Amino acid sequence: MKNLTLILALFFLNISFSQDNFCCTSPDDPECCSLNDNKDCCAERPDGHGPINLMGDHMHSKGDLMFSYHYMGMFMEGALTGSEEISTETIFENYINSPEKMKMDMHILSLMFAPSDEITLMLMANYTSKSMDIFTNTLEVFNTNSSGFGDISVMGLYKIMYEPKQAAHFNVGFSIPTGSIDQRDNTPMMNNTLLGYSMQLGSGTFDVIIGGTYFNQLENFSWGAQTLYKSRIGKNSKHYTLGDRAEATIWSAFKVSKKLSLSTSINYYKLKNLEGYDSDLNSMINPLVNSINSGRSQIDFGIGSNYIIPSTSLNKLRLSIQASYPLYQNVNGIQMKNTWSGVFGLKYSFKNTL
Repeated sequence: MKNLTLILALFFLNISFSQDNFCCTSPDDPECCSLNDNKDCCAERPDGHGPINLMGDHMHSKGDLMFSYHYMGMFMEGALTGSEEISTETIFENYINSPEKMKMDMHILSLMFAPSDEITLMLMANYTSKSMDIFTNTLEVFNTNSSGFGDISVMGLYKIMYEPKQAAHFNVGFSIPTGSIDQRDNTPMMNNTLLGYSMQLGSGTFDVIIGGTYFNQLENFSWGAQTLYKSRIGKNSKHYTLGDRAEATIWSAFKVSKKLSLSTSINYYKLKNLEGYDSDLNSMINPLVNSINSGRSQIDFGIGSNYIIPSTSLNKLRLSIQASYPLYQNVNGIQMKNTWSGVFGLKYSFKNTL
């Protein structure tokens, strides 16, 4: 919680910046509302939403409804110990198998609805597929796979400030443990083998999510900051608890036109060590099934774009993309090296449904 307090303090100090910047610069612009009626002014611009990989980055006006679909791909290759790469041969000194490559595909459906101007509710569900290539100490390669529905997330966004030039809100939510923690696959050693922690689909625990988001908009430029903390509650049915996660993101965007914006972002996250262990896993087989090899810090650089597809005056369809690349990684023990991740998303909004 100390990490969360520090990050919140640093980011929300920025609320006092840019006091003379306004979202609407021309009352004759049909794409922009007036300063006297600015509820949707900032959000209607292409840079009115943050990068697509953020969760709960913007709010809606009373009665607004938004459906979205996201696809996220994450890729890993090789292994690290601390911040240094480690060879397969070195891993074989202590383990029978060595992870080589991993890919995760996640399909996310979400719904946002605003029962009032002060509160926006959010529901997210996902279907995830994971695949891992593994070397044996005889230099054979085999593959393991897992797939299914992950944990469901519910979040409420509470407005604490909304002005023509800036906005801020609290993020409060929780996740429901609907994702499996008993994924299995056949391996050369045994059929129906229990897979390691990183190949499971959920946490197995109810998790609390708290944080805050700040957003500031100039004539053709905007920036924002968000911090989130996920706290795990208790141990799951396998007698372990995934580590708490603290993260902070700061982003900036340039409005190229009324329909297009380009963005960059920096994301930092710290994942604490896993507590406990699954007694059905043999910790000498693979570093990823040994609970001591858990917890990491990482800094990612992201580039992205938001594009508003022309529609009717009441409905808005957005297309968004984001690619992120690690600038720094530091892991506990031996873990896989993240190489890059990408997100593609579509958002469709309905105005004034109440």
